Amino acid sequence: MVVTVNMLEGVTRVKPCASQTVAKEANDMRNKPSILAWALTVAATATVTALTQVSASATSGSTAAPRIAAHFSLLQGQTPENIALEPDGTAVVTFAAARQVATVSPSGATRILATLPAPADGGVNTPVLGFALTSGVVRAQDGTLYFLYASGSKDLTGLWRLRKGGVPHRIAALPAQSLPNGLALDDHSGRLYIADSALGKIYTVPTSGGTPTTWSAAPELASNGFLGVNGLKIRQGALWATNLDRGTVLRIPLGPGNRPGPVEVRATGLGGIDDFAFTGRGDEILAALDGPNEVVRIRRDGTFSTLLTGADGLQNPTSVAVRQGVAYIPSAAYSTGSDPNLLLTPATGPKGAAKSPNATGS
Repeated sequence: MVVTVNMLEGVTRVKPCASQTVAKEANDMRNKPSILAWALTVAATATVTALTQVSASATSGSTAAPRIAAHFSLLQGQTPENIALEPDGTAVVTFAAARQVATVSPSGATRILATLPAPADGGVNTPVLGFALTSGVVRAQDGTLYFLYASGSKDLTGLWRLRKGGVPHRIAALPAQSLPNGLALDDHSGRLYIADSALGKIYTVPTSGGTPTTWSAAPELASNGFLGVNGLKIRQGALWATNLDRGTVLRIPLGPGNRPGPVEVRATGLGGIDDFAFTGRGDEILAALDGPNEVVRIRRDGTFSTLLTGADGLQNPTSVAVRQGVAYIPSAAYSTGSDPNLLLTPATGPKGAAKSPNATGS
């Protein structure tokens, strides 16, 4: 959610201490409904309509520089919150404010796959954020899409499934007071993992659906007053997670009987961290920092460097996906209010100087 809910905050970054950064992000994101309303008003008078085609080199996985592959419409609530990739490079995104799931072709064309029903109260009782939103999305090998919907309503909130050519169905209900955000699929076990950013939990449920069970409620998943556990990824026998409020990257081993092992803190000092992806070089990560308006490269030792900023076209990045050496990065423009987009860049691109968490305090 990300807002990703992660909805974001100011875009000017001045190296504040970690506590100042988290406090500022929480304050700005609590103002998200008014920020969104303002952004939609701006969009009504100046709708973003440009579509930039991705070059052949970009779609083949060898793009040489950051490139905006598609621009989206704030007027239509097209604030991309999460992303999954199809084998041909088509991106599947959730448009949070529009309550939609859509595809973006390699040429930049957007197609809406599904729009979820609005809750009876319009979404004002959605925890923390106050508006209903689609969030995490994953794609199974057979093309089935699984995605999350937070609505503040017990009859809508939960895990949804969309098969090719079908219509969306909720296959697992979650509490109305939850804020399902990040989503990960373990193809080996056929299980899904769901991050609840409001309640500080990770649930699990089989891909066939059913009643989710709490897999972990470790204290490292809790928020500091706003949003806790956020992005999720499965990698080599462990579930990796981020915590937006605490600015951390976590690794939780998948133990015997699918039980969680001890939580390992792998990186700190990353205030505003949303979702992420592995680059393919060991445990190296690219992560979206919503409020700071950056994408960072996180090394195995926990140090990190800035890969992209607003100068490259970022507009509050929410998530990252990697395919054939190319990183796909959706930006929701939650606080910039100007140009939600999908940006492509080399996943193993130029390296900035490594920063330690203590040195940056970010």
